[in-house]
Amino acid sequence: MSIAVADTRLRLQLSGITKRYPGVVANHQVALAVQAGQIHAVLGENGAGKSTLMKIIYGAVKPDEGEIIYNGQPVHIRNPQQARALGISMVFQHFSLFDSLTVAENVWIGLDKSLTLAAVTQRIRDKAQEYGLDIDPLRPVHSLSVGEMQRVEIIRALLGEPQLLILDEPTSVLTPQAVEKLFEVLRQLAAQGCSILYISHKLHEIRALCTACTVLRGGEVTGTCDPREESNASLSRLMIGAEPPALQHKPPQTGAVQLDVRALSLPRQDPFGVDLDDIALQVRTGEVVGIAGVSGNGQRELLYALSGEDLRSPGGSIRLGTQDATRLDPARRRALGLHFVPEERLGRGAVPAMGLDHNLLLTRGEALGPLGWIRTGVLAAQARGIIARLHVKAADEHAAARSLSGGNLQKFIVGREIDAGPRLLIVSQPTWGVDVGAAAQIRAEILALRDAGCAVLVVSEELEELFELSDRLHVMAKGRLSPSLPMAEATTERIGEWMSGLWHGEVQHHLQDMEAGHAAA
Repeated sequence: MSIAVADTRLRLQLSGITKRYPGVVANHQVALAVQAGQIHAVLGENGAGKSTLMKIIYGAVKPDEGEIIYNGQPVHIRNPQQARALGISMVFQHFSLFDSLTVAENVWIGLDKSLTLAAVTQRIRDKAQEYGLDIDPLRPVHSLSVGEMQRVEIIRALLGEPQLLILDEPTSVLTPQAVEKLFEVLRQLAAQGCSILYISHKLHEIRALCTACTVLRGGEVTGTCDPREESNASLSRLMIGAEPPALQHKPPQTGAVQLDVRALSLPRQDPFGVDLDDIALQVRTGEVVGIAGVSGNGQRELLYALSGEDLRSPGGSIRLGTQDATRLDPARRRALGLHFVPEERLGRGAVPAMGLDHNLLLTRGEALGPLGWIRTGVLAAQARGIIARLHVKAADEHAAARSLSGGNLQKFIVGREIDAGPRLLIVSQPTWGVDVGAAAQIRAEILALRDAGCAVLVVSEELEELFELSDRLHVMAKGRLSPSLPMAEATTERIGEWMSGLWHGEVQHHLQDMEAGHAAA
């Protein structure tokens, strides 16, 4: 293999990078060049090899072949510690945090030990305020939501004052206003000479932020482009070979109430959690109701109460159909037709070491015979059906859940619950970290379920997704739920303001206008 010629104008130059795993070539002869001060997108569908390539650059994975030239010098990056010493920071999509430590302690681990923990704690507070990333450095990580963990990763990376910053899906937890603020920060970093490798499935973000793009498909580079000169459709074609089909969103045909939540107030169980305050919510058959909001505003507590994991709700505050469900555990709620997709794919949605077929048994019992015997043939056929229907990329139905890319595991988990034929489906972050093709597929399945008469509640931090799926929308902020908003009245700016809890004055003003109108009449 020829030796790459060093170019001192380049921050990073990859040549011939290849990484093989048993049964799969994750990267094959990958070439990539990132200029100093450039915001460079890496685009590809789930399983295309993006994460493996980023881990090679960060020293978390060793390539089988190829060269890395950094700041004009060949380097062998043996581990993340060496990468950080070189000025390379990375924000992972799947986090690398220690649950038993606090936020500050997690950040301190990767920094110069000449800094005291108190100094690091203050620096976290300063950076969090500067970038609009609300986080308490004294909180233990096990008490954080997924979105809050991502904020910790972003702050930790920025504290390292990197020359090369790798960001993997960094905006999934931010309001539209906060996304714009983060983009301003990234543009400022780039202007100061920091190079940024940016991975996102939000094509409009790539087009708005990035000045160059490398496309991966099947572990190989299939093209490069300037995303500012592309459309979402052309980027989709580069990434997956086609444009995702447009969603068919028919007018809702609503029926009976399947979920009725009234006056639900719950004190936090975790000292760093959020109190639920007088939650009122209804979901009818044949409609999708969305809940927007920045992570950590009570969504987790609400979902625990609805799924049956938290049984402290006041009697009568949660009804499934006509039945009071407040004292029913998750299994008994499933018997009433409630199925649930949690935001955490590994650990709650699936057991990492178990095969896809056996992961069906977490929420499905069709393959259980008399006395609890598992009918393995039925179970395997069930798993194969979901894999085929959702186009899940897996070795077979016995593949361990942890062997799948995040997007493919998400498709399987969503498929598992949809395939159960629920009366009520509650799904949290349905397409978090999922490529545009897989996201379109999951959203189409949700709408098809709704059109078949299911009631669907979607909790998501992606406004684009909620705007595509929802018939009505609520916003959650500081443990309170906004009034229902018809999609015809929803705008990005309005929802972004409501995410800060600012609907109260608007609703009060609307009520006063109505009262004035009645008085005038």
